[in-house]
Amino acid sequence: MRYIPPNEVQRQAFHQGLSRTAYEMLGAHPVMQGRKKYWHFAVWAPNARAVNLTGEFCGWDTLRYPMEKQFDGIWELRLPAKLFTPAADPERFSYEGAAEKLLGYKYAVYDWEGGMHLKADPYAFASELRPNTASRLCDLSGYRWKDQAWMDRRAGWNPYRSPVNIYEMHLGSWRRAENGEMLSYTEIARQLIPYIREMGYTHVELLPVMEHPLDMSWGYQVTGYFAPTARHGSPKDFMRFVDLLHQAEIGVILDWVPAHFPRDEIGLRRFDGTPCYEHADARRSEMPQWGTMLFDYARGEASSFLISNACFWFEYYHVDGLRCDAVSAMLYHDFGREGNWLPNQWGGNENLDAIAFLKRLNENVYRDFPGVMTIAEESTAFPAVTQPTYLGGLGFGFKWNMGWMNDMLSYIKLDPIYRKYHHDKLTFSLHYAFSENYILPFSHDEVVHGKHSMLDKNPGDLWRKFAGLRALYGYTMAHPGKKLLFMGGEFAHFIEWKYDDQLDWFLLVYDRHPQLQQYVRQLNHLYLDHPSLWEVEDGWSGFQWLQADDRDNSIIVFARYSTQGKALIALTNFTPQYLPLYRFGLPRPGTLKELLNSDLEAFGGSGKTNPEPIRSEPLPRNGFEQSCEVCVPPLASVYFEFEPQDNQTTLEED
Repeated sequence: MRYIPPNEVQRQAFHQGLSRTAYEMLGAHPVMQGRKKYWHFAVWAPNARAVNLTGEFCGWDTLRYPMEKQFDGIWELRLPAKLFTPAADPERFSYEGAAEKLLGYKYAVYDWEGGMHLKADPYAFASELRPNTASRLCDLSGYRWKDQAWMDRRAGWNPYRSPVNIYEMHLGSWRRAENGEMLSYTEIARQLIPYIREMGYTHVELLPVMEHPLDMSWGYQVTGYFAPTARHGSPKDFMRFVDLLHQAEIGVILDWVPAHFPRDEIGLRRFDGTPCYEHADARRSEMPQWGTMLFDYARGEASSFLISNACFWFEYYHVDGLRCDAVSAMLYHDFGREGNWLPNQWGGNENLDAIAFLKRLNENVYRDFPGVMTIAEESTAFPAVTQPTYLGGLGFGFKWNMGWMNDMLSYIKLDPIYRKYHHDKLTFSLHYAFSENYILPFSHDEVVHGKHSMLDKNPGDLWRKFAGLRALYGYTMAHPGKKLLFMGGEFAHFIEWKYDDQLDWFLLVYDRHPQLQQYVRQLNHLYLDHPSLWEVEDGWSGFQWLQADDRDNSIIVFARYSTQGKALIALTNFTPQYLPLYRFGLPRPGTLKELLNSDLEAFGGSGKTNPEPIRSEPLPRNGFEQSCEVCVPPLASVYFEFEPQDNQTTLEED
């Protein structure tokens, strides 16, 4: 990416919080001056007394290369490219070279109190591998993408009427080499692609790949917002990772952290000795719950930093979505603050600047990158998160359904004998299921810190744990909303997730785990093949209760409809009671044919199935004139294909 001097309009857009390409004017960029090659450095530090460039190229001398301050608080310097090549080969230089072959650098920022701070470049495209923290020079141009077919299809893709089934993963702990070392981006791609295709997921979602110094932060304390972590390779290695997944028709979503940043000395906190990216008042800037700093969205330069960063990942890495972490901490001044907070100008707790920022963010993304997704992890009932901004919403594409997730996880922890007293946890979500564009998440946050693994949340002996998990997954796949499951959940990882080791893949040589994995595989592919499970997610025309209030048996039955009116009926029994004959109502005469049963012996179940088609009878039940009797297995989900007798049903008739 060559340096092009910004004009006055571009400079003002940066300071006003309107720039989506701030990374073109700030950071380190190659540039030709005459016939000679240079690197141009630019950093925003408006209140610094002085800023000097330092690094390996000058033995970390902090005085040799002073930068020049421009009228708007941006400091600039241009140096010959040959300074930054390794001493063993001073004549070799290529802008197209890998980042790790060029020497690292930092900014020596001098404040007005006599202090000097070594800062990483906020706009650096590459960083050193931890524990080193210097920025690295990197030219992102030159990579030849081979995913044009994917990008063309994506531009016309409608995620709201398409299957979205996300495999959430942490690159450092999905799989590792035999010696325990982390795999490279390319090594991960080669193993991941056949696995994702076999399992039937549509997307992978990566815990933050942006550079971060601390492994145990899982990537959520970012110091290099524009740099893919060096743990797995170079920036162009990550480009190839995304490219390979796209060629295999797998989408890539990144977790992104626009709410807060760490207090590390190299990072954004008090960048020039004064608050630049955070608010000056600690009641607005400090997040004691996480030990981090909150962004100040009223500061135009901070907003431009984040908006341009989001667009950067879409533009240069072709990613298909950003899942915005901790949106609630952005929306409310009092989130996690226990009374020590500063209200807005109207006395309320809403962060009006953050709300305006999120609207600008989504408007920029959806204007310039058709077919991508922005996803909010928002844990409150803030209204209209996924409504368009022109209707007063925040403009996100999707929102994690945290209420549904909390209800279901608290429900499955109960001994089945007590579940009838909490039957509303199964049905309450339908009161608001169509108010937003939801994703149903069983994420990494739910399998750490003593919360137990997905398998171990289920009570009882091993048979009941596995049966209960299969039932839960079946219910989830049929419930309105797109899907997300954290890695390991697909084969019943028994212990909680560990960030510093690979998943316990050895479990697949034992009984039950491979059967559970086979069930998830078939469930995922059934989801892909049946539009009734994903075409209509925004209204009652795609959903119909058939049995909602059988709390004594802890059974629910509902139908899902495609836009063409084709129906799939889902039944889940949340108790270990086997019911050979169970009657529920049907909307019209017709025939049921069992499609998938989580109680199959092949999945580790007891083998209670419905092998023959089941015809409806003119016996009223639950307000319907027609009904049928089916076999209900213990702790199981069963899917039926419903064929109306007249075979003329349409969605409008429902």
